[in-house]
Amino acid sequence: MIRKLIKPNLREIKQKSNQENKRKPPPPYKTHAENYYYIKQMNNRTQLVLELIGGDVLKGMLDWYDEKCLKVKKMDGRTLIVFKSQIKYIYKNPDFAEPKREESGQGN
Repeated sequence: MIRKLIKPNLREIKQKSNQENKRKPPPPYKTHAENYYYIKQMNNRTQLVLELIGGDVLKGMLDWYDEKCLKVKKMDGRTLIVFKSQIKYIYKNPDFAEPKREESGQGN
């Protein structure tokens, strides 16, 4: 009996290995989550507290933001521009009670 050698097709093998080795691309560097947060706070006119690296605390509403700065409108009407690099924390003002929304369509 004569045995015949079967030579594999190398192109097919390379294509299969390339398809198996394809990796999922890394997530984008910029997720825009920070911009979404700022826009949400501006639209809701949320009272915020900004704690700065130096220990100062600012309270007010976010009026405007940029790549490097935030413009905060204080309670007394003054506005301040704060560099983002100087901000330690930003959170909602716990002393400020947000008005409760009335639920429509529900009758007792």
